[in-house]
Amino acid sequence: MPRKRQRQGDVPATRARPPVHVAVDGLTTALSRPEARRVVEGVLRAERVPKAMLSVAFITNRQIAALNREHLGTAGATDVISFGFATASNTDPVIGDVYIAPQVARANARLRGVTVREEIVRLLVHGTLHVLGHDHPEGDGRERSAMWKRQEQLVRRSMTRAESD
Repeated sequence: MPRKRQRQGDVPATRARPPVHVAVDGLTTALSRPEARRVVEGVLRAERVPKAMLSVAFITNRQIAALNREHLGTAGATDVISFGFATASNTDPVIGDVYIAPQVARANARLRGVTVREEIVRLLVHGTLHVLGHDHPEGDGRERSAMWKRQEQLVRRSMTRAESD
């Protein structure tokens, strides 16, 4: 029997999906936990990451401001913070945490003129790319960086898939 042909970047169906845990802790978000998980899994597939253990937490402005101050030395709430953890070898899974503040995402969505849903997708993609080692400059060059361009490709792909489901 012929094998199903894989598209470039797809993880073979015989492999288990990378574990992605999403915690909402009572906060209202524009995406359900399964939708958020699908976005992160889509980034992992697109970036050809076969093994990963990622955690996504939607948290309050107060909680993200505390993380921002403690780990980045910056005051105030931000939209997304991510941490990628070093692994012993290239065969180990990618391990990381992504923290998103839905309240900040709502405000940013209004400023950008996009839906809150799209902004949450953008933050999921952005945080996951950072966990995978992508980076961008701060300031004016941020939105012209290779990471930002890749992010926007993946946001469009995720939004298109979500609309077709």
